[in-house]
Amino acid sequence: MQLPHLIWQEPDWPQLRYDEMRISAEIALARRAQGIVEGKLAALGFAQRQELAAEAWSQEAVATAAIEGERLDLQAVRSSVGRRLGVAGSKGPQAARHVDGLLDIMDDAISNAAVPLSDERLQAWQAALFPTGFSGMSKVRVGAYREHAEPMQIVSGRLGHENIHYEAPPSATVPAEMQLLLTWLNRRQEADSLVQAALAHLWFETIHPFEDGNGRVGRVLIDLVLARDSGDSSRLIRISQRLLEQRDDYYRQLELAQHGSLDVTDWITWFVTQVRVACEQASLVIDESLAKARFWFLHRDKELAPRQRKLLNALLDAGPGGFEGGMSTKKYEHLSGASRATSSRDLIELEQMGLLRRAGAGRSTRYHLNIEGWGSE
Repeated sequence: MQLPHLIWQEPDWPQLRYDEMRISAEIALARRAQGIVEGKLAALGFAQRQELAAEAWSQEAVATAAIEGERLDLQAVRSSVGRRLGVAGSKGPQAARHVDGLLDIMDDAISNAAVPLSDERLQAWQAALFPTGFSGMSKVRVGAYREHAEPMQIVSGRLGHENIHYEAPPSATVPAEMQLLLTWLNRRQEADSLVQAALAHLWFETIHPFEDGNGRVGRVLIDLVLARDSGDSSRLIRISQRLLEQRDDYYRQLELAQHGSLDVTDWITWFVTQVRVACEQASLVIDESLAKARFWFLHRDKELAPRQRKLLNALLDAGPGGFEGGMSTKKYEHLSGASRATSSRDLIELEQMGLLRRAGAGRSTRYHLNIEGWGSE
């Protein structure tokens, strides 16, 4: 694989290097975490998997935009994703055109991961992000690689005191650079897809082929490579959300890889670690979904008032420790709209039926779901 131009030079680059022994241990851990996720998913029903996939996809869309400093309406994103996956109860505000465009390319990357990637497909992805041809107040070139004569620079800081982090190769070289990248990517030349994803993202961000949208398209590229292994189950792995949590380190690691030697072992190791953590986080989310399923299965014969069922679902949705301090009569009164006496009676009944457990006494009485590991012990 030829090296993308970290700082523009003549195109006679040697091969990128990485130490397979150093990255092998982290890859093994990430693969184990990935396998646990897939194993737990097998224990869920189709509807549960779709619900988890819809929430993960929604959070990923919000996260990849947030990395670029854009805030999306989570409810609108959830509504659009829910309609795409056929998840019940997906009513909500209409997502903006550019948000639907982002969801389109995220879906295409996973649903059509096996289809070879082309210039045209990448350019269509970028165009979907800017349906008006503008990024904010600035007109951008869409559906095509950049062509401006001035250098493409990644900068930070206020006007007149900019800090240049990186300068991409000249626009005239971008088509040839992208052809090298796409040829390598479509041939799947790396032995492990986690390595391929790490290198593909680094290479793409280094070329920076578009006037705008490179970060979002580059992270969708990660989704595509990982989906080649895992298919639809890769939707549960929230890579962009993890990168958002590590945003400063993410940018720093990219910058170090772009300005360092030809050895990119450190970048690959860091990237694979983030995938592993994202898998571990997904595993916890699935555990919560399994706990909810077991809870309702154990109590399937209980006769509950609608307001009691609403309370239990709210506690389940909040997850372990989700209602800080537990559920009090006053909190339930606000949640259900019932009177204080009715709220108190409902909670006592739920405790007697074994759905809730009580902690404290008097005004300090709090209720938690009767699930091991959830709430106060």
